[in-house]
Amino acid sequence: MSEVIYMPLRGEDTDCWRPVHADRVSNDIYEIAVDVEPSGERWLFPPRSLVRCREHVFVDGQAGLVAFELAK
Repeated sequence: MSEVIYMPLRGEDTDCWRPVHADRVSNDIYEIAVDVEPSGERWLFPPRSLVRCREHVFVDGQAGLVAFELAK
């Protein structure tokens, strides 16, 4: 079952995240369930990669899982 995680965007003036669908592989490892980045965006990690996620509280006070490194 797919969950929403937040992908950091590169090349932005402020911290920006794209919500993406991902499948949980283990406790904190997710496989990005997206085949192609949206046009004009540069994601920190490529589509279909395995990433490690952690909880993050955004500026608006909402919390979510943010991809922070490639899983090995």
